[in-house]
Amino acid sequence: MSFQFKILEKSQINDVVPLVQKLNEFKLSEALLKERFAEMVTQNYECAVIYDNEQLVGVSGLWFCTRHYVGKTVEIDHVYIEDDYRGKGLGKQFLNWIYAYVKTKGCTTVELNTYVQNYPSHKFYYNEGFEILGYHFLKKF
Repeated sequence: MSFQFKILEKSQINDVVPLVQKLNEFKLSEALLKERFAEMVTQNYECAVIYDNEQLVGVSGLWFCTRHYVGKTVEIDHVYIEDDYRGKGLGKQFLNWIYAYVKTKGCTTVELNTYVQNYPSHKFYYNEGFEILGYHFLKKF
């Protein structure tokens, strides 16, 4: 397998919608996800992807910002790798590529949220050296 890690062109953002729908806890429609991604790419957002030859097999959003407690940081978001590619070290390779990329943009930390019931991701991120700093709260209007 020949994997390619790269930042997706903004014009190709809809390519990731099928993968994000598989991850999507909130079961959002394709149309709504496309609308939101179209807005996201106009903000401090980039999308890292994994290709196996021509097939898109992984995705991670990258939100760049500066926070008072850590400085310039990136929040990785909606990380997803197709089931057939899990458990083979691809996630670790992908994160290592992301770490190197965001360092070139001046980031000194990486942050993320993961769903409470997503136990496999917790183990993965612990093994990557992430620590739990708090809770993520959400209030809908």
